[in-house]
Amino acid sequence: MKPGAMAFMRGLTFPGGQQPVIRGQEVYLRYPRVSDYKAWAKLRGDSRDFLTPWEPSWSRDELTKGAFRRRIKRYQKECRMDLAYAFFVYRASDDALLGGCTLSNVRRGVTQCCALGYWIGERFARHGYMFDAVRALVPFVFSTLGLHRIEAACLPINEASQSLLGKAGFRQEGLARKYLQINGEWRDHVLFALLEDEAPLG
Repeated sequence: MKPGAMAFMRGLTFPGGQQPVIRGQEVYLRYPRVSDYKAWAKLRGDSRDFLTPWEPSWSRDELTKGAFRRRIKRYQKECRMDLAYAFFVYRASDDALLGGCTLSNVRRGVTQCCALGYWIGERFARHGYMFDAVRALVPFVFSTLGLHRIEAACLPINEASQSLLGKAGFRQEGLARKYLQINGEWRDHVLFALLEDEAPLG
């Protein structure tokens, strides 16, 4: 692991005790907070029909404050244990919450890999915001966390997500049959990956 990555892993924080703020061209990413609940619940609620075809089934209390608090606690625990890193994505011009990105299933040892997932509110989709966020997150994965490989998967019918990953430098590697349970059904997924030495510059 790189020296900078080792220092980060010891404290799971940036120098000076600051949590990471990752900046793209039009967006920035930061860790979720309990105070984000109202904006998160409204965006997710307004986008429910748009999001549910691509996500695991929502729980009955999905948008409640209690469920959100539990979500934040889980995010914090997974971060401390170097298992996953969750970020909310904001528009830089007005601090509007746009969506989220998660780096999950972090594996160390000889693998040095994680899985990338993301979602965006319906009214913000197809404006390039999530592409900007993913491109901004790549250096954090390779330089700060010291990982070697980022994996991502999407439904074969999700052309928008496949296009985003391709533009971000990810390469398609194959098809995983009944890979994830999406909206209550086991679904095939197209697999993508980006290696550190393939990451686009700039």
